[in-house]
Amino acid sequence: MPWGLTRFQQSGQSHFVTFCCYHRRRLLDTDERCRIFESALERVRRSYRVYVYGYVVMPEHVHLLLSEPNCPTQDKVGLEWATRGQHYTLADAIKSLKQGVSRRLLGNSEHFWQKRYYDFNIRNYPQFVEKLRYIHRNPVTRGLCERPEDWEWSSFRHYAIGCERRVEIESEWTAGKRERAAGRLCPAVELPHSSQNRA
Repeated sequence: MPWGLTRFQQSGQSHFVTFCCYHRRRLLDTDERCRIFESALERVRRSYRVYVYGYVVMPEHVHLLLSEPNCPTQDKVGLEWATRGQHYTLADAIKSLKQGVSRRLLGNSEHFWQKRYYDFNIRNYPQFVEKLRYIHRNPVTRGLCERPEDWEWSSFRHYAIGCERRVEIESEWTAGKRERAAGRLCPAVELPHSSQNRA
């Protein structure tokens, strides 16, 4: 993000986030490194209570579609957590994610990530769908595979067939699984971005 621009965080909106490896080097070019990134993303999802709606790990950059931290939940544990006064920003979550990955993968490099990141607020459902499609088609556009389902390091398979992987994706599949586990019927789920249609 260029200097001088304001980030609109704590807005209740979803965010399309992009950050790059240092000087766009291909530092995420092995299966092991991609798995480490996914593990770090899942840790941040849990620790900062963000919803991850979509992601893709590319050899030299990452795209994420996620909520802001401290998502309200209906479970008792989430309500107790929210009342402890821990209010993180999206910047806190991204910083933790980048630091966690770089600590594991830094090796002999002086830097792993570029210092800043791009953050686009999702204002309505069409923007949400547009960014999610962009994320999932990015490996195809870049010539890394022929179809989105061929790229292992994204959330595409979750949306296509409900595949569970290292990162929990917040979707109708996930909401249905929670409802079944709780022994309740699975009602329609309104994701946070749906309420932004009125904004």
